[in-house]
Amino acid sequence: MPFVWSLEMETKVYTEMFASFTGYLSEKKLRKTEERITIFKEICTFPGHFDVGTLSDKLEKDNFHVSKATLYNTLDVLVDAGLIVRHPISTQPVQYELRLYADTHIHLVCTRCGAVRELPIQEIGTEMKSKKITRFTPEYYCLYIYGLCSKCKFKLRRLEK
Repeated sequence: MPFVWSLEMETKVYTEMFASFTGYLSEKKLRKTEERITIFKEICTFPGHFDVGTLSDKLEKDNFHVSKATLYNTLDVLVDAGLIVRHPISTQPVQYELRLYADTHIHLVCTRCGAVRELPIQEIGTEMKSKKITRFTPEYYCLYIYGLCSKCKFKLRRLEK
């Protein structure tokens, strides 16, 4: 399965993440299997959130067959390694995202239909990086705002009339 980053900076970031992943596997005395490496590379091609079904479908499309158990186990390893984030959005299947993208936006979650929209916001990132918290060292942050999306709000107004 070919894997190519389009920009030099992205290649550097991928190389650093891959080195971190293989270092983590060595540190934890976990095998560097073809499945783990391929799953990691595939995850790095997602520009945003993904779930196990989407990841599985993409691997199958690339003719790489792997069990769901292997996918879940590898995702757990990647979460523990700090390379991906598990988003606890209860209205959908568990969503994952590369940690490097996780703190670049906030999540707007509709409490009625479950739709999730991402909103880029740099001010919060700057504020969070400058924040000092006593006896705690933040690694990353995720912000969720729950409410009604415009479609659901429109439907509710039509029902009220």
